[in-house]
Amino acid sequence: MATQGQVITCKAAVAWEANKPLVIEDVQVAPPQAGEVRVQILYTALCHTDAYTWSGKDPEGLFPCILGHEAAGIVESVGEGVTEVQPGDHVIPCYQAECRECKFCKSGKTNLCGKVRAATGVGVMMNDRKSRFSINGKPIYHFMGTSTFSQYTVVHDVSVAKISPQAPLEKVCLLGCGVPTGLGAVWNTAKVEAGSIVAVFGLGTVGLAVAEGAKAAGASRIIGVDIDSKKFDVAKNFGVTEFINPKEYDKPIQQVIVDLTDGGVDYSFECIGNVSVMRAALECCHKGWGTSVIVGVAASGQEISTRPFQLVTGRVWKGTAFGGFKSRSQVPWLVDKYMNKEIKVDEYITHSLTLTEINKAFDLMHEGGCLRCVLSMHT
Repeated sequence: MATQGQVITCKAAVAWEANKPLVIEDVQVAPPQAGEVRVQILYTALCHTDAYTWSGKDPEGLFPCILGHEAAGIVESVGEGVTEVQPGDHVIPCYQAECRECKFCKSGKTNLCGKVRAATGVGVMMNDRKSRFSINGKPIYHFMGTSTFSQYTVVHDVSVAKISPQAPLEKVCLLGCGVPTGLGAVWNTAKVEAGSIVAVFGLGTVGLAVAEGAKAAGASRIIGVDIDSKKFDVAKNFGVTEFINPKEYDKPIQQVIVDLTDGGVDYSFECIGNVSVMRAALECCHKGWGTSVIVGVAASGQEISTRPFQLVTGRVWKGTAFGGFKSRSQVPWLVDKYMNKEIKVDEYITHSLTLTEINKAFDLMHEGGCLRCVLSMHT
């Protein structure tokens, strides 16, 4: 491409400070250095994690920055030594890297990767510990190693998954975060078996993906728990078989579920990020074997609690990041599953807007009727 090796000036939504509206700015995006890839982002979706950092509650949040981490695009150029992608490839940036070389990647026990985390956690690139984004010479921090609220971004080569060029990018951008997180929590982390009884706390995108994954795994009952009863009609389409609104009960929700399930559920999933709900999710699990998976991200400094006896008597408490999927290896597989109509993606997209409407898109996300809003970056 003609832009190779050049600085690209493009539009990006910049978070100048916490809780202030994002501003569409002309941003300079430097060429990729060794081991880096510059990607033209065509579509990006919004996720609550973006809003969490923007709110100022995230201790790793740095300003000014370019948020965004659920997206799809096309490789514009690559830096020295990059072999697995080339200009023109269709890709999904992955905040969960996969280098295949570090202690984590080689362990066979986790999808976490340690290679670039020291840089991405502080908003810079690994090579020179600097940002590739600037406005009139002032550096703008990266976010989660992705920064997809920009028409062009620079990512590490270990953080980009090459996907089928046939896949519609305005749909599969969702496979960069929320949908895999929910599906993988069921398939990889909990390993739900056929006939299981499952409870899902929080029926947003991730919770619905958990329900979809549980249905695919053959769960016999999928109990959706949410304080917004309007969500049940949609949730049925994703596999939820019954619905409980904690506001309609006087007793603790864990007791309600234990009573409804002859002693508790086999698996529960907390998809909100609320530590008191995490406790309820554990305590609604069946004695002797019930497993609860923490999927939601709680605010910094919050702690979980329960009585040790809950664990002594056989319950298991675990967590998951990106659903346990290895990003570069398995995101392309998820895209293929979508193309073969084996997993839902379109059904999570409730709104489509453009980059310039990003603040409106965040307002929609907080209103509850919105699952995923996808922004077209170049219209």
